[in-house]
Amino acid sequence: MDHAPPQLRSSFGSAAVAYAQHRPDYAPAAVRWALDPAPGPRVLDLGAGTGKLTATLVALGADVVAVEPDPAMLAELRRTLPAVRALPGSAEAVPLPDASVDAVLAGNAMHWFDMAAAGPEIARVLAPDGVLAGLWNLLDDAVEWVAGLARVAGPAAVGPRDTPAPWRAATARLHLPPTGPARFGSPEQALFPHGQRRTAGSLAATLATRAGMLVLPGPERDATLGRVRTYLAGRPETADGEFTLPMLTGVLRVRPL
Repeated sequence: MDHAPPQLRSSFGSAAVAYAQHRPDYAPAAVRWALDPAPGPRVLDLGAGTGKLTATLVALGADVVAVEPDPAMLAELRRTLPAVRALPGSAEAVPLPDASVDAVLAGNAMHWFDMAAAGPEIARVLAPDGVLAGLWNLLDDAVEWVAGLARVAGPAAVGPRDTPAPWRAATARLHLPPTGPARFGSPEQALFPHGQRRTAGSLAATLATRAGMLVLPGPERDATLGRVRTYLAGRPETADGEFTLPMLTGVLRVRPL
């Protein structure tokens, strides 16, 4: 579990519309790999936000139910994906029956879960041989200008799970409840190429939806975004028009013991 301040966990609702507009989807190959061991098509998108992962799951033919605790994020999910069953709830209190899903997936959300409570709940709703997977969209800092962007943006905008090497370390044990009866097997991690079409302005807007940015005082947030815009304006890769932001979708996949 990530012991982040409560204001970080609850920051996204204030930016639900911007989150839906600017956050990327997930690499379909990553989602397929996450689901590959699942015994059936029933998938819970847990901590679903505005439905970024939900939409990819629907496109891949999964039978999806989305659960999201923030009312503003849930309202945006329901607006954009009206055909999806979307419920208020949390990882610590999942509003589903026992053994009712074949997979539990979480997109950029598992680090917010209190696994002491969420672990038993996830194990409860999973069918036998079900799978738990967390997915994160990462900046590909093997690309020189992306590494420079991460340095300029700073930790409020590009945190410890936002580039591949620290992501591997930060997520490796997120699935393990610190106490209680629920236990999960050995984790598997994998990275899949991804990208998002952006302009300098829309990339700055994307970074502005990160939790660390949402809780910054206004002057600090403006200063950070100003540095980002100046950097992007000075790079040939990003100075004019649209470009593809090099990304990776990282997956942590486990099964209950």
